[in-house]
Amino acid sequence: MACLSSSRLCARVQDKLMCQFGQKVRRQTLFVKLKPPGPSPLRIFGKTCQRVTTCGPACGTSGTTVTGAARRLASSMQSTSTGSLPDYGTQMVDPYRLLEDDLNGIYEDIRSELERNTNQPELNTIATYYFDGQGKALRPMVAILTAKAINYHVYGENSALLPSQRQVAMISEMIHSASLIHDDVIDQSDFRRGKPSVNVLWNHKKVAMAGDFILAVASMMIARLRSDEVTLVLSQVVTDLVQGEFMQLGSKETENERFAHYLTKTYRKTASLFANSVKAVALLSGADEATCELAFQYGRNLGLSFQLVDDLLDFVSSSHGMGKPTAADLRLGLATAPVLFACEKYPELNPMIMRRFQDAGDVEKAFELVHKSRGLEQTRFLARKHGLEAARLASELADSPYQKALVVTTDLVLNRIK
Repeated sequence: MACLSSSRLCARVQDKLMCQFGQKVRRQTLFVKLKPPGPSPLRIFGKTCQRVTTCGPACGTSGTTVTGAARRLASSMQSTSTGSLPDYGTQMVDPYRLLEDDLNGIYEDIRSELERNTNQPELNTIATYYFDGQGKALRPMVAILTAKAINYHVYGENSALLPSQRQVAMISEMIHSASLIHDDVIDQSDFRRGKPSVNVLWNHKKVAMAGDFILAVASMMIARLRSDEVTLVLSQVVTDLVQGEFMQLGSKETENERFAHYLTKTYRKTASLFANSVKAVALLSGADEATCELAFQYGRNLGLSFQLVDDLLDFVSSSHGMGKPTAADLRLGLATAPVLFACEKYPELNPMIMRRFQDAGDVEKAFELVHKSRGLEQTRFLARKHGLEAARLASELADSPYQKALVVTTDLVLNRIK
């Protein structure tokens, strides 16, 4: 298998990662060709690339009154050893404090939308269960931050957040929460965000219908935006979510195909929501095609980085810190990046993957082998690579506090612990 120079990932792996993300993205790889720092080699699928040298934690965040999001994020910013990103002049920029007024009340507004559209008290209770203000509101924050950065880029400092752009931020959180509800039913989860999951408290039929109800209300909100382009973009998110869930039910025989399958699934289940939400706010701003594409690619790379870190945390965080059981993916039969990388050193993982870790002792053995391999280190490397690309794309927008905060957000995603 031929390998590119040390500043690139192996050519054959790149060729395998051409995923169906839309016509423009279809011609691109999932990895960026940036030279990572660090003196010692990192082997990916048997060929030499580069190791990332770890730095300290990302710059912290201070508290805000936005549902406590900044305080919780600040407490979670201990390093996952991905290392901080290059300095783009972003010191002291706190995305949550910067958007305090815009984010304030966003969960209350979502709950009001849901309540207005039902006269069934129990349905409303289930549908609003995860909109309790205890999340970090990452997706709404990224959508609003991108909107303000692009508005500044297009119109200058007198630009303001459009009501329609804030609606997209709400819609993104609603689609995300609906997917969590459906995931809880499918996975039979017991905990979510440190409290009992919806399927523990209500029967599965009611919970599944509550998830559908959230999507229905979100669809009504999309229709009220009166933009065909935005409707198509946000509808793609739901299409991707369903396809990603189906992909998660299967696997591939060969190593390279399996990793491409995993990354395509990761895009559809996680990164598509980031990518298409920020593209939607860019479209609403009246930005040109190139700027809308830049926003999409920023969201795509941020989302991939987010999920790679999430998969890493499933192996290195405590159950208390994550708010849900660790090694949960293995118990669900899922082979994520750390396991797939570990297969290089421990091929005995391959049959475990194909039987979805169902035999006695499979979960414990796979967990042990991942920690003995360089799978965690390689996952950090790949997460950082996508984070670097997201930061680079953000730096191409006009200089503003919002543009700087987009760069800071990539660092927060990389260095979170839950």
